[in-house]
Amino acid sequence: MQFDPSTTALVLTDPQNDFLSPDGVTWELVGNSVQENNTVQHIDQLLAASKTAGYEVFISPHYYFPHDHLWEFGGTLETKMHEIGMFNRPGPLNLDGFEGSGADWLEQYKPYIQDGKTVVCSPHKVYGPEQNDLVLQLRKRGISKVILAGMSANLCIESHLRELLEQGFDVAVVSDATAAAQHPELGDGYAAAMTNFNYIAGAVMTTHEALTAISA
Repeated sequence: MQFDPSTTALVLTDPQNDFLSPDGVTWELVGNSVQENNTVQHIDQLLAASKTAGYEVFISPHYYFPHDHLWEFGGTLETKMHEIGMFNRPGPLNLDGFEGSGADWLEQYKPYIQDGKTVVCSPHKVYGPEQNDLVLQLRKRGISKVILAGMSANLCIESHLRELLEQGFDVAVVSDATAAAQHPELGDGYAAAMTNFNYIAGAVMTTHEALTAISA
């Protein structure tokens, strides 16, 4: 894939404390994978390079409001996220308790995300972008290619990848700018995602390869 800032954008899913901070509620499950992939630093590098080269950045965040906890059913990890209070916010119309919470951005990403130029989409609710405005925001800016990174590999990243492809976007996944849960019974989410990425994505590249392409 060839990248151009007029048609290509960086899309990050869930660059939030509950996934990427040692204080986050999922660190016991994802921490090893985050550290092995140097995920936090690689996302930082992608943000810095994209801003420098004039690429637009879109964030697809994950938030749960009180009414979301009234759902009557859910998948295994979806149910677990509700149980542990992952990405919780007190309501959609205020930011009470947001600063420094599990739902907040990782502190080192804030200068990029809060620069007044980054597009922060409405929240997705399960794993994919079907319920938020990511596709609308991309199309309104003439974006046809996506560099996809963030958390977590076999859930939100893979779901975003599949939906964006179905919507007609060319998608490259950055393999070491993501990570996933490693569970003794459910399995290695990162390994599962890498298999599917290689089958599905337009390209699977390392952060170094993505940075080279962005800076070309």
